[in-house]
Amino acid sequence: MNNLAHNSISRFKELVNTASKVVIVSHTHPDGDALGCASAMFHFLNSTLRKDAVFLVEKEISSTLEFILKGVRRTDDVAVLETCDLVIALDFNRLSRTAPGFEDALQRCRATKILVDHHLNPCLEEFDLVFSEIQVSSASELLFWILRKVQGDSLKGLSKPALTALMCGMTTDTNNFANSVWPTTLEMASQLLAAGVDRDDIIRRIFNSYRSARVKAFGYLLNNCLAIRDGYSYIIISREFKRKFGIREGELEGLVNVPLSIGKIKISITLTEDDGFYRISLRSKRGIKVNRLAAECFHGGGHEQASGGRLYPGSDIPSREDLPSYIEECTARFLHSEKNRI
Repeated sequence: MNNLAHNSISRFKELVNTASKVVIVSHTHPDGDALGCASAMFHFLNSTLRKDAVFLVEKEISSTLEFILKGVRRTDDVAVLETCDLVIALDFNRLSRTAPGFEDALQRCRATKILVDHHLNPCLEEFDLVFSEIQVSSASELLFWILRKVQGDSLKGLSKPALTALMCGMTTDTNNFANSVWPTTLEMASQLLAAGVDRDDIIRRIFNSYRSARVKAFGYLLNNCLAIRDGYSYIIISREFKRKFGIREGELEGLVNVPLSIGKIKISITLTEDDGFYRISLRSKRGIKVNRLAAECFHGGGHEQASGGRLYPGSDIPSREDLPSYIEECTARFLHSEKNRI
């Protein structure tokens, strides 16, 4: 990627070089991309620049992705924001996407804030320096090119843990090169492989190290809870179900992609019950801009083929029993409008 402005890179270098205490933060319920770029940033600051850095993140992390944070200093105590002089925000476009309790503390924090993100419509007024690019696979890929520029168009000086974390983040956000792959994505992967990153080990850890509970839960949900309609599907996952199967944070990641293997399905939706709301994951096949559906019906947004949002029983709908009718009404209407738009 050659379109990173020289003045932005110079400003980035100035801010990180003069900072004494740096807090790294990403979005709530961090996925592999969020953890990958956060880990890479920590190792860059800590190992390459010898900076005092910490990753502000929720305690509960997906057990499958926990290895990405090996060697990373982390905390869930927002008090670290009171003494830092630089905040680096990764893989989200506005502070409201951070964990409960983090947003208010970040708003009060007077430190300089840098954003590195690949989602639409970043909230520019919340940050002092913004790197925003949607034509990349992931925030990890964007950070890869930034750090490479900072290092004089070279990977020398970047530690193996940092490079490995970047490969992890990109691999998860592309679903192992199944979507959102750009020419620069393959260039990144090639350079990381040449630098000695063990991709086979990454694939083993991310895709072939699940607990049996996840596989059984997938089987049950697909067999008993998958609703297939005209052009779309949805699965509703209750808290009771997660307790019954002993599901941990992040273990149902990837379920939303499975129904897209059905030829007639254009949109796949999963709704996962949380504390007072449902987390919505949406995926679509090429040509269907599912981020519009996320924005219109689920207080969300994201990429054209991968988006998310929230739904609040008692506010958006009368009760949880109304979930199926709401999903079906919204999605059918959206697909009809998309057909007319095309």
